[in-house]
Amino acid sequence: MNEPQPTRNELEALLLEFDEGRLEPEEFARRLLDAQVFLPVKDEKHAIAGFQASTKAEPLVVEDGEGNSILVLFSSPDRARDFLAAFPGYGGGMLTEFSWILRRMGSGISIAINPEQTPGFDLDPEMVAMVAALLPEEDQ
Repeated sequence: MNEPQPTRNELEALLLEFDEGRLEPEEFARRLLDAQVFLPVKDEKHAIAGFQASTKAEPLVVEDGEGNSILVLFSSPDRARDFLAAFPGYGGGMLTEFSWILRRMGSGISIAINPEQTPGFDLDPEMVAMVAALLPEEDQ
């Protein structure tokens, strides 16, 4: 892992607080739901700058050495820059709440927040399911 950088936002402060053992796992999970994250998405070919034609964003999902799918998120767009250099076509992205992503992703997928960086955090599929179980019911 890289040397820790100063925290830039609430999510990074939350990650450090949990890493230092100052938060119980359930409190961490509850606060993570409302945290804003940066979701890298694939750029469209022939896109007009600042305009996305499709209604479905293609997030960055990588596979680990065992073939498990990992959704890659960042605490801010600038945290993503160096990592995304290895993934041509993922120059775009969107800022959204972690809960919004959980409501839209399938099961069995891990999540990496700020991979290979400090502060960062990895959630295995079981932890993703535990956090998702804390989601309040959506209004119909």
